[in-house]
Amino acid sequence: MNAPVSDAVYKQFRAEEMESHFNPRAVLPDVDGLIAERSAKSAETRKKLQNHRNLSYGDTERQVVDIFPAAEANAPVNLYIHGGYWRAVSKDDVSQLADHFHAKGVTAVLLEYDLCPDVTLTDIVRQTRQGVAWTYRNIADYGGDPSRFYISGSSAGGHLVGMVLAHDWSSEEGIPEDFIKGAVAITGVMDTNPVLHVTPNEQIQLTPELAHTNNPMLNPPTIQAPLIIAVGGDEPTGWRQMSKDYYELCKLRGLTCEYHEVPGTHHFSVTESIGESGSLMQVLIFGQMGIPV
Repeated sequence: MNAPVSDAVYKQFRAEEMESHFNPRAVLPDVDGLIAERSAKSAETRKKLQNHRNLSYGDTERQVVDIFPAAEANAPVNLYIHGGYWRAVSKDDVSQLADHFHAKGVTAVLLEYDLCPDVTLTDIVRQTRQGVAWTYRNIADYGGDPSRFYISGSSAGGHLVGMVLAHDWSSEEGIPEDFIKGAVAITGVMDTNPVLHVTPNEQIQLTPELAHTNNPMLNPPTIQAPLIIAVGGDEPTGWRQMSKDYYELCKLRGLTCEYHEVPGTHHFSVTESIGESGSLMQVLIFGQMGIPV
């Protein structure tokens, strides 16, 4: 790892470098077009596959999940948490991922949460944990097998995967401490400190205190579930470094974990590659679940 430099604001990165390393919109062309294309595919998926929409797990309109049951009952479950830097997009923009899970006999759950600045990151972490717990308690009613319960998420969703794993689940009634059988954090915001220095924070409104409370680097997993940390190989150095640092932390804590840089993929395409036959992401996410690719 590079040593910090005197005028750096985060690790070895200077203020003028932060946008290019920690703001995907500053790096990728036509992000809005990529999101629109994903949303169109998602609308088609919702028409094609049986699904249960907007099942409430909390008190607000966005505290809901969509469940796409597998064709066979008692199927393994993967709960996916979307990204958007905690201040944009929704589960409706990623419904197309349910296609990939359905094709492998997996019940897919897409979790929604409130967005900044209407709520704080602490609120979002709490909501996500609440939604995960609700899904575990209720998934059998929708054909899922709670004994084969996995979670995944991309970007801000990768951060939320880390914070779900960091929770003390022994305090939750009816939730076994080992209920999560595996997790995949995809190109996640695995360190909240860089967010303090990029323009998306105008909406996120992260403070140093909130960054400290909700930092996966300061809140390593308490759940001993196998963890895959994957990041796009074409992501900027800083963004990849977050995932590598988090992997090193988890490994130091004795967790079963893997780190992968997925060649030829960027911030969006790394998740999309789950649907590509034989891709590394497909091998990783379904291999963890014991499903042949």
